[in-house]
Amino acid sequence: MSKLWWQTKGEGKVDLVLLHGWGLNAEVWHCISEELGSHFRLHLVDLPGYGRSQDFGALTLEQMAEVVLTQAPEKAMWLGWSLGGLVASQIALRNPERVNGLITVASSPCFAANDDWPGIKPEVLANFQHQLSEDFQRTVERFLALQTLGTETARQDARRLKAVVLELPMPSVEVLNGGLEILKTADLREPLSQITVPFLRLYGHLDGLVPRKIAGLLDERWQQSKAVIFPKAAHAPFISHPQEFCQVVEEFCRVEKP
Repeated sequence: MSKLWWQTKGEGKVDLVLLHGWGLNAEVWHCISEELGSHFRLHLVDLPGYGRSQDFGALTLEQMAEVVLTQAPEKAMWLGWSLGGLVASQIALRNPERVNGLITVASSPCFAANDDWPGIKPEVLANFQHQLSEDFQRTVERFLALQTLGTETARQDARRLKAVVLELPMPSVEVLNGGLEILKTADLREPLSQITVPFLRLYGHLDGLVPRKIAGLLDERWQQSKAVIFPKAAHAPFISHPQEFCQVVEEFCRVEKP
């Protein structure tokens, strides 16, 4: 059976699993891993097919969640960014006994826009899928650039995301297409209304992929969860505002330095 790249580090007693977004890998957490590692036992993961976890093809959301769970600690806090938020949510829904708390970052239970739901237009996601087969690297770079638009440090943040992608093996077109298919089709709005674990949702006010309007819509649907919006952040608040981001995570998990 194929194994994920999985690294455990940090001085804390609380386990925290970090799941990255589409096209990227666990190096994206480099800017906050030292701070979080002083509070948590961090589990840094390259999702199946991404980064150093190369021995996987395209998976469904359910399959991806199952693969990640096989190497996870018995109980942990789970933090998922963007696509990783869907994976962490799926794990919390299917295996709540393994989840002490769920944090989603710039993530949506339904990324695709429809008549009554804000999000990414389905034709935009379909266009990215089409372009992947024509100009693989440029398409990934364009998607990454969208994630930082509008922030004061947009260019610097986009360069950092690009470096994370380029320093490790690129995912295959098949894997990237599979990830876009999840973003295009997944809809966890109704299942997550029944979630029983503590649940925190983090958003960027300037996010062009997960519009801030979603936070308010989910406040009404999911009254058992709490939302925090970072005023000057876009799709990667942990990169643009690392200190504020870590503080919110630590407060939610109620951890203290050892």
